[in-house]
Amino acid sequence: MDWTSIYLKTSNLNVFILGTGEVATRRANKFLDHGANVKLVGSNLLPELMDKGAELCSANDVDGLVEWADLVVVASGDEELSEYVSKISGDKLINRADYPDKGNVIVPTSFNIGDVEISIFTNGKSPLMARQLRKKIQSIITDEDIIKIELQDYARLKLKDTLENQKDRRKCLYEIFEDEEINVLIKNKEIDEAKVCIDNLIRGLE
Repeated sequence: MDWTSIYLKTSNLNVFILGTGEVATRRANKFLDHGANVKLVGSNLLPELMDKGAELCSANDVDGLVEWADLVVVASGDEELSEYVSKISGDKLINRADYPDKGNVIVPTSFNIGDVEISIFTNGKSPLMARQLRKKIQSIITDEDIIKIELQDYARLKLKDTLENQKDRRKCLYEIFEDEEINVLIKNKEIDEAKVCIDNLIRGLE
């Protein structure tokens, strides 16, 4: 597999999407929700996309739209126009929803649980199984896991002011993760009390 997972900062990214169908709309929503500027070419634009700031453009403007875009998404049933847009995109970032291997960017199935975003990519072999795997993962991640992430972040920031050595900070984070009292508080969703325990543990290092 010659694809490598990576996250792209999309705030203020210019995204041109060829198509306005189901897949194109999904892509547009994803990018709009993450702060991108989105313009689409197609037959019509759903009100939900317009409300988020998306713009519907003419197919006559594709050359200018490609030049404007930082990322080009091809999600159209018009094969001739799709190939043309892909060709003039040159070395730009391009996502081919129709033929992924013809592009250089994949937009995987993804979902959020709290501050955690999880992406699933089957190398194009089975979008159906990507959705099934999503359901399985969602079923095993608990509220406690999300709280632990929040508290680990809290502890990391505190430790940066206390311990200079990264290995020492990591060791302390493991101790916090395994602390019985803190885990009981997490189980009871007593987050503020757990933070007090973390403060006390870190204070003992000073």
